[in-house]
Amino acid sequence: MADHHNHVLDFFTPRAADWDSRFPDDGPAYAAAAGLLGLRPGDAVLDAGCGTGRALPALRAVVGPGGTVLGADLTPAMLEEAARKGRGESGTLLRADVARLPLRDGALDAVFGAGLISHLARPEADMTELARVVRPGGVLALFHPIGRAALAARHRRTLTADDLRAEPVLRALLAGSGWRLDSYTDEDDRFLALAVRRS
Repeated sequence: MADHHNHVLDFFTPRAADWDSRFPDDGPAYAAAAGLLGLRPGDAVLDAGCGTGRALPALRAVVGPGGTVLGADLTPAMLEEAARKGRGESGTLLRADVARLPLRDGALDAVFGAGLISHLARPEADMTELARVVRPGGVLALFHPIGRAALAARHRRTLTADDLRAEPVLRALLAGSGWRLDSYTDEDDRFLALAVRRS
């Protein structure tokens, strides 16, 4: 686990300062995804692996001033950049590992994870931990502002059948960790998998 943490920190720390400038047009996609979580004013939501906090304003807009918005990330430089951009005003920023969240069971109505799944050390165990902190019937959104094929092309990779975001693989992963995949969208301009916390 320590090796994985070091890998995550080594990857994200030097990229934090210019992360947003690499993806300047993603804001509307984040807002649209946040709007599909089914959240209501007063709800509690976690942005897991929040990075520079790009989703936090959109999540705050959905849950309103009486809701709870948390942004958790492992990389201090990402959280510092989120704070510098004022996104701490939209939610509470936490340095935390999604494998061990400092939250009580069932504390949340939803979890939002943008680009999260490919950076998890133990995907099934980590999805189980996310299920632990969400109430039965709550929602998990796994999001990326571009689809699998476009992302693979960007990184000069070939899509493979064992990709964690491939629908059959993701459906099985979620089923084994307390979730039921409810909808799956993989288009050039959006990847969004919505799952419901099983009771």
